[in-house]
Amino acid sequence: MVKMRRHRWWLALAALAVLALAAFLFMGRPALEPQTAPPRFDATLVARGANLSRLGMCAACHTVDPARPFAGGLALKTPFGTVYSTNITPDAQTGIGAWSEAAFTRAMREGVARDGRLLYPAFPYNHYTKLAQDDVRALYAYFMTRPALAAPARENRMHFPFNFRPLVAFWNLLYLDESPWQGDPQQSPQWNRGAYVANTLAHCTACHTPRTALGGPDLKRQLDGGDAEDWYAPALNANSPSPLPWTREHLAAYLRTGIAPEHAVAGGPMQDVVVNLAQADARDVEAIATYIHSFLKQAPARTTPARQAGSLPAPAENDPDLARMRLGYDTYMQACASCHDLGRGASSGAALQLHKAVALYDPDPRSLVHIIRDGIEPPEGETGRWMPGFATVLNDAQLTALAAYLRRYGARGQPWERLDDAVKKAREQ
Repeated sequence: MVKMRRHRWWLALAALAVLALAAFLFMGRPALEPQTAPPRFDATLVARGANLSRLGMCAACHTVDPARPFAGGLALKTPFGTVYSTNITPDAQTGIGAWSEAAFTRAMREGVARDGRLLYPAFPYNHYTKLAQDDVRALYAYFMTRPALAAPARENRMHFPFNFRPLVAFWNLLYLDESPWQGDPQQSPQWNRGAYVANTLAHCTACHTPRTALGGPDLKRQLDGGDAEDWYAPALNANSPSPLPWTREHLAAYLRTGIAPEHAVAGGPMQDVVVNLAQADARDVEAIATYIHSFLKQAPARTTPARQAGSLPAPAENDPDLARMRLGYDTYMQACASCHDLGRGASSGAALQLHKAVALYDPDPRSLVHIIRDGIEPPEGETGRWMPGFATVLNDAQLTALAAYLRRYGARGQPWERLDDAVKKAREQ
């Protein structure tokens, strides 16, 4: 009993020490003086910043209304609460118009606002910290030359104790590495460019790497699959669930168009990535593909049998979950087969053949559930693949049975353990 009490005291003292250190670090971040007149920028620098902004998908988080780009206000839901993106237009009162380049740089590298507040790491400054200063300057030039829009910041809704901002300082101690970016001299210039862009601006690992209990990246499992707005972001390394090997060319085309006929059609958060990369410098997109493919090509060869055009098979009579499989098969024949499989090939205009769809092979059912419920629609003003959503057509039992059937007879995979929970959660969102 005495030892237990001592243990609790040590835990309490350790917790107090952490809070004290975090508070000290928090109190040590001074406000920076506002600038009264924005500087002038060279058009070439602004154009460079525009490309970098697209590579970083800045508009995806900082835009709610397309008519008011970069005005912020998007709700970013995290396990610790909801963070609202801020206005990064040059409005002096509600945006970054009063921010000097030094203030902007500090936010990008250290996650500290001009007034000294610590920013929540929903803003991925732990990736941006390794940007070259010339790139930070170009981004600053681009944002400071956008139309100024008045848009006051919405109040974040963080759970206790995460609404106590000094705790972010402790997170920074664990996960913020401000050392300069280092390339790999053993790799090609294109690979190194892709590594730089993917790990800084594009922050690919923010979604495709698992996170720890504190919300930091688990760097021991880099690109091993993670979460993206309640979608599953698949592994991009040797653990890729894709039944067919990705080629570098397929990956580059997917990043630019959202379509890879042998693998997937971009949906959910990945659509924002594609919309931005489609407008970015194609050389940078090719470089990202080269870098990511160097990990994907390590995936072992799969033994998934090839399937000719035609519907997936009816469930076997000895299936241990026959009733649900029959419901899933009937739902598949009524809602899916006519577009995806019956008489269709792998042409660019045909719907994805389901036995090739990566979402069926994911270790997590959430992406498939979202695709079935919500469909795939190109973002407003964009063209691309379209699939209707079935949220108002299928009930939960049908949707669950369909997903379970596709997993077993499309992917030949083991049943998902939490499929029912995924369907319920998707309905409640």
